[in-house]
Amino acid sequence: MKEKVERGTPLCSRENGLPHVLSLVLQELSQYYKRDINSVGVLYDLLRSPWLQALLKVYECLHQYIKKRPVPLTPQARTLTNEVADLLRGVHPTSEVRELRRLLRGPHLKALLSAHDTVAQKDYEPILPPLPDNIPENEEAMRIVCLVKNKQPLGATIKRHELTGDITVARVIHGGLADRSGLLYAGDKLVEVNGVPVEGLEPEQVIHILSRSRGTIMFKLIPVSDRPVSNQTTLYVRAMADYWPLQDPAIPCADAGLPFKKGDILQIVDQNDAFWWQARKVSDLSSCAGLIPSNHLLKRKQREFWWSQPLQPHRCLKSTILSTVEEEDDMQIDEKCVETEEEEFTGFGQRVFVAGFRRSMRLCRRKSRNSHLPCYARCPSGCYKAVAAPYEEVVRYQRHPGDRNRLIMLVGPSGVGVNELQRRLIGANPHQFQSAVPHTTRAQKSYEENGREYHYVSRETFENMVYSHRMLEYGEYKGNLYGTSVDAVRTVQDEGKICIVDLEPQNIQLARTHELKPYIIFIKPSSVSCMKQSRKNARIITDYYVNMKFKEEDLQEMEESAKKMEAQFGQFFDQVIVNDNLEEACMQLLSVVRRAQDEPQWVPAAWICSDNQS
Repeated sequence: MKEKVERGTPLCSRENGLPHVLSLVLQELSQYYKRDINSVGVLYDLLRSPWLQALLKVYECLHQYIKKRPVPLTPQARTLTNEVADLLRGVHPTSEVRELRRLLRGPHLKALLSAHDTVAQKDYEPILPPLPDNIPENEEAMRIVCLVKNKQPLGATIKRHELTGDITVARVIHGGLADRSGLLYAGDKLVEVNGVPVEGLEPEQVIHILSRSRGTIMFKLIPVSDRPVSNQTTLYVRAMADYWPLQDPAIPCADAGLPFKKGDILQIVDQNDAFWWQARKVSDLSSCAGLIPSNHLLKRKQREFWWSQPLQPHRCLKSTILSTVEEEDDMQIDEKCVETEEEEFTGFGQRVFVAGFRRSMRLCRRKSRNSHLPCYARCPSGCYKAVAAPYEEVVRYQRHPGDRNRLIMLVGPSGVGVNELQRRLIGANPHQFQSAVPHTTRAQKSYEENGREYHYVSRETFENMVYSHRMLEYGEYKGNLYGTSVDAVRTVQDEGKICIVDLEPQNIQLARTHELKPYIIFIKPSSVSCMKQSRKNARIITDYYVNMKFKEEDLQEMEESAKKMEAQFGQFFDQVIVNDNLEEACMQLLSVVRRAQDEPQWVPAAWICSDNQS
């Protein structure tokens, strides 16, 4: 019995099918091709012919369909039920027999079996129209392509040739019906659509014919002589701004466009067109791809109304090429929490000094104006390019257990509770979390300890750190410089701890380096109405240590500031936490921080390349 089954099994079900067998034959023939090209060459070219490859694929598809096609066990279930009922009449009427007869006579079972027979006897296969009789003898000169319509888009666009006026296939969208069929290619000339000649018609008229089609669409076309061969690798990018195809007058086909928002991760599947790439969102890889502007096109079109520019970083004032960006007063973040000079709390039976919450450090953020610092201090990382990259290439990064922990960077408007969340996170587990100790040029006080409250350095040393790009943030307050350095962060990381810093959003670009690999969390306020309830007993502390209740204008200012931060820096946020309830936000923050260290995340590809080079 086993031998009969094996003999009856088609060749395509063994190994990898007929294409695999054919490839093995071609490998054998290639060894003799050069030796005896006359006798072997004909067979070798025959087996390599595209039409034979296509026939083998069709054969395998048909066989797999026939093999997996569902067939009902019986199309006459209702008749079989009547026969069973007749047999039961001659059987001794036990309780089981009576129950079975009652079930078989029930109207619900009879309706179910009738529905079963209707479905089993009906043929649901699509009916393809017959091929025309006047097919040219030259197979490559004309081709008939028949596609069965379904709920998915066709995934192809057409255009009129500027010189000849021919209607041609402009592009085939990756993942669409046309692409999966493998029968339509960019450049194919359409001759007829559903029997209607398209010569002299406008593309809109051809689209109207297609929209009226039901069931199947039949194209008569002249195939392009040189079919495009795509050998590109898949690319993943982070969108640095929003894009809306319906607002883009330059897009070839708005319906084929892919809308996205800043921060979305996109999979670029086709870059053959220099101006319009094909992409899909990583969150929906099963969908058909859509058109997006290429990196080259967006750099030319960034100033048009449909492209929202990211915030341009601060530029050196001495530059004669780049224009100066004016700082908005309402974007200058006020101090968020002012404590006494000696800040400490108890955790796990020991005193833990919390650096990074010094009052003078907070005040220097708001009081400092960069005009008091030398040019290199105002532009520490060099002047950025005039046009920011519209896409950032990203890769999946999994931190190895032996690697340093990623820097956790908290961002949020004044009063939203960033400092309180940071304090609670560190206080919950000071052995795992710690803040970076800031640097300052002010004199050390008698009760202070170098490296605990601050790192006390000279002004020359501080400015050298700024010049060498070792400062994540810095400012001046009452004639003294304050700042958080990369070295302070690395000190925490070298101890095996997770460094938690609270930086202004303007400093995000300075911190986004392969050395620190920051995970940026935006602490967002809830609506004003919710904040009125959650903060009705809260106090805000000003520069002069005056406790005041939150006013409605304070809440509105917080909400507006958060909106501006998201609009200008949202593309850099890895996670957004709404601080509606402090306890819940703290638990969510703890979970997010752990996932940032233990689970794969999208990071700039430049970070990984820099690690490999080093």
